Amino acid sequence: MSVTLSNIVRSNNRSAPTASLHVEVIADLVCPFCFIGKRRLDQALKAVEGPSDVSWYPYQLNPEIPSEGLSFDEYLTNRFGSPDNIAPVLQHLAAEGKTAGIEFRFDRLQHVPNTLPIHQLMQLAETRGVDQSALAEDLMSAFFEAGRNIGDERELAAIARPHGLAPRDVAKAIQDERLRQLVLTREGQVRSSGMLGVPGFLVNRRLLVMGAQDTDTIINAFDRAMFGEGTDALVSPALH
Repeated sequence: MSVTLSNIVRSNNRSAPTASLHVEVIADLVCPFCFIGKRRLDQALKAVEGPSDVSWYPYQLNPEIPSEGLSFDEYLTNRFGSPDNIAPVLQHLAAEGKTAGIEFRFDRLQHVPNTLPIHQLMQLAETRGVDQSALAEDLMSAFFEAGRNIGDERELAAIARPHGLAPRDVAKAIQDERLRQLVLTREGQVRSSGMLGVPGFLVNRRLLVMGAQDTDTIINAFDRAMFGEGTDALVSPALH
């Protein structure tokens, strides 16, 4: 683990006793690997059946996307040259998603948002004591499985309402400059640590798992973070 990432961890006031699990997820909610990784993390947490809590750090894969977002085709063209170039990757992702119970519907995607407002919503959820993982699940499912534009304030409000967040609070969070700067600061700390891709899973502030690893790898990381010897280490290199 880099010194900077260690500093991020130490600056957080949460405690992480070795007898329980605390996982900090570093992710962008329009990242398909993050959705797969989140589902595998859920499976790993269920398998160990111990006390645990999960929190989320912001990361924007494409911070240069305009505030109004881009059409899915334009996004693919800008990033990959042509939608046809990425077709085999999307097919592979769809197959990987099925192993995690995800029905990726890239054919339904019309719009790719700038995800800063989404991370502001996630930050609001944290301050309100809302289950961030449950909210992240619904946001990613809405985007990848239903093709909804989760950059739209009304869509965000509709997804957040069942989690106890009123539409007016969602609107305030998206417009809150202090919250925006907080998200950017936290993301900047992660980037300065040297992380170039997501997802990342920081376990008990000791051990960093990079990429959408399989469930057994994550469980092994849990064991090492709680009971193993040694200091901070990478379980595996980034997958993408």
